[in-house]
Amino acid sequence: MTTTPGDRLSTQPAAGPTGPASYFPSIEKNYGRPVDHWIGLVREQQAAGTVRHGELVTWLKTEHGMGHGHANAVVAHTLGLVKAGV
Repeated sequence: MTTTPGDRLSTQPAAGPTGPASYFPSIEKNYGRPVDHWIGLVREQQAAGTVRHGELVTWLKTEHGMGHGHANAVVAHTLGLVKAGV
């Protein structure tokens, strides 16, 4: 049996954001604020002395009612921006 290119599964990634950014539309929908709002809050909290990833995730969960996956995505993205100097 022979196959044609149309018969094979695509090995190219799906279009759209990947990594933490893939959570952003859901975060905005569920919490009613743009992602930049949450990034700003994490930056402020970090500047105030809460610098560890897990502490920031816990803070978003307890103070803002964010789910673990969403909080983790925001913190990971924000800390990546900080590390890159953005």
